This record gives sequence, structure tokens and C-alpha cells, in this order.
Amino acid sequence: MNGVLRTAEPPVSGTVGSALQSVPIANPGDTLDGFVPPSVHQRQSFDFMIVGAGFAGAVLAERLASQAGKRVLICDRRSHIAGNAYDHFDDAGVLVHRYGPHIFPTNSQRVVDYLSRFTEWHPYEHRVLAEVDGQLLPMPISRATVNELYGLDLKDDASCAEYFASIAEPVEQVRTSEDIVVSRVGRDLYNKFIRGYTRKQWGLDPSQLDASVCARVAPRVSDDRRYFTDSFQAMPKYGFTRMFERILAHPNIKILLNTDYREVIGLIPFDRMIYTGPIDEFFHLRFGKLPYRSLEFRFETHAREWAQPVAVVNYPNNHAYTRSTEFKHLTGQDHPKTSVVYEYPTDNGDPYYPVPRPENADLYRQYRELAETTPDVFFAGRLATYKYYDMHQVVAQALSVFENIVATPKGVPAPELVSVTR
Repeated sequence: MNGVLRTAEPPVSGTVGSALQSVPIANPGDTLDGFVPPSVHQRQSFDFMIVGAGFAGAVLAERLASQAGKRVLICDRRSHIAGNAYDHFDDAGVLVHRYGPHIFPTNSQRVVDYLSRFTEWHPYEHRVLAEVDGQLLPMPISRATVNELYGLDLKDDASCAEYFASIAEPVEQVRTSEDIVVSRVGRDLYNKFIRGYTRKQWGLDPSQLDASVCARVAPRVSDDRRYFTDSFQAMPKYGFTRMFERILAHPNIKILLNTDYREVIGLIPFDRMIYTGPIDEFFHLRFGKLPYRSLEFRFETHAREWAQPVAVVNYPNNHAYTRSTEFKHLTGQDHPKTSVVYEYPTDNGDPYYPVPRPENADLYRQYRELAETTPDVFFAGRLATYKYYDMHQVVAQALSVFENIVATPKGVPAPELVSVTR
């Protein structure tokens, strides 16, 4: 068969879409007029309802089912598991990530050990090029970048550090993303590589964004062309969706897709909830809507083996899209065709990225305080904790939340919401 990965694996059976026997579920839009729910003894009941089948929800479901013997129901509004990490074969047979590229670097051996129970790994070191001044140059900004851009011959880390110091602008107190970049590498590199990209990605100038946004990938004085320097860099060998199927394969876990959890409240008994959706939605926007950035995607398939030299090319200064991703670089798939996705940031659509500004942090703090007084509901994940987390950070958070759940008696508000660092 064309378009398979280098090795194949039989599908996991009995996981996604497992039926909830004897539980009548209303479809979206159906009326409940005249509907009489069966008596409690006829219905399945659950220890936990988990809202969301992404990393946070899946990891917590697996831990609760396998380690605590709990019965878990997962509800997700989408038609698939795996959240934004969902991957699938497109019409050409190329494995693509529906919601943009997902790459898995981490320094956490605990996270690697946990996920390795559910997947083998395909080694992959991510590389990104940026189209600047008619050249494709390595990102993040490094000695290799400035040598190629300016025709320099900086031969070692010390000479590059001295060069960066010579062009850096003094900033008395670093507050914004502009501050942190110009204080490290100066104004010209900031304008060429960072400002335009950030403005497209966030709809705001870097001077309006918290320093944490552009601090995520710092410039380096080495000529290391890898995007990440984490000790573990790999991709799930058979894709993210297959890994999620294995995570959720425990018989104590049932899954309802295409279902808003509010549709089944009162129909399916459960004791406690884990919520991984937008925290402001859970509280009906009581204090106002938290801002998020979203993405729109344009996929293209080309009748040639490769379309670009690396997985991701950034376009900081040209085009409406921010970057293009060619998936075969990520997955290691052998296929005569190739598929590429272009990303267009927008304010509309599914929430992807919490917008890190001081006023948004203040608004989230009100929701967090409310969450911490809500009994029998635990909040986890990027959307529920309004943090710009990478995948490995969400897994680490979920493992910690599980420990909190085990230690928290029923009827007691959850401990302070768990935060993690890289």
C-alpha cells in the first residue's frame, strides 16, 4: 500500500467509540421533551467525567483507570481523540497533523518514561529555516545565522557572544518580547526575524506581549542548527493518534465523541469532573472572555517527493501565512508524494494560544480563584490553566494533577492549580 510508515502496526481495537450500553444519549439539537431517563440502576455510572480527549484528558484518564481503578467517561466535542495532536492519513496517503505541526522535545525523563509505555519512537531533531533577505537561514538566531546573513566568519562561541554584545541594545528592565530580543541580539536581527512573525502570529506587536513569548526560543552563540536542544527529541513511531489509542485502551475508559459534556449532564451519573477546556467557558464567561489566538490551515499535496529542505520554513516578512510545514520530515514516512500545510493566525476559531498580556493574566486570576473554590472539579491543560504549554509540559502537569486528585477527598475543592516549567 502506498503511503504507509516505514513499519506498520495492527490497529488497537475496542478503544475509541466504545459504546455506553444502556445509556441513552441525546444528539445535539434533540429535544428532551417527553424523554424519561432510565432508573439509576440501569445506567452506567462513572467516578470521573473528563472533558477533552487531548493530552491532559487522556493522561489523567489512563492514570485514574490503571492506577486508581476508577471508571472514567471522556467527552469531546470533536469527532476524534488526541486533541490538537491528532494526525491522520490524507487523501494521498500522507500522514499529516490536522492542527499544524506537533514536535516532541523534552528534558523530562519522567514524561518520556510514561509515554514510552504507549509508543515506540522515531528519532527526529527539528530544524527550522526563516526566509529573510532572499535567503533561508537557520532559526533560532545563532552563530550560523549571522555568519550566513552578514557574511561574517565568527569561528567560536566566544566570538559570537562578543558580537551579540556589540549589537545588543541596553534595556533597563525587560518586560516585553521586544525588550528581551533587542537586549540580546539588537534591533536589526529583531526586525528581520522576530517582529513581523510575531505580529502575524499574535496580532500584536512584540512590544505589547509579555517577554515569555519570545523567550521560549532564545538566540544561541553556537552553530547548532537544531531548533531544540532538549535531551530527548523524537516523534511517536506510528503517529500521535495511535499513541492516544493505546493510552485510552483501558477497559475502564469510555469515550463519547461529537459530544458537548453539557448535553449529558444529568443523563450519565458521575462523581467528579476533570475539565480541560477553556476555563472561562466553564464559568459561563462570568468575568468576561479570555483572549486566545487561533489558526486556519491550507493543505497542499504535491506530486513530488519533497517540497522544502526542512520540516518548517518561517516567513517573518512575506506572505499572510507564518510558516509552512512538510510532514514527511517529521514522521519519516516514505511516500512518492508530499503534503505541506500553511498556517494563517486569526482571532476567530478554536482557541489555540492564550495571549500573554498582563490584563489577560489578571482576568485569568479571577477564574483561577473561582476554580480553586469549586469542589469536585479539577482543571488541567493549556486552555483550563491559560498557559502556553508545550505537549510535554501538559503531560507533566497531568501526572501531577493525578497525584493531587488521589490526595483530595470527594467534596473538597482541588488544590492550587498545578503549574509546570520547561
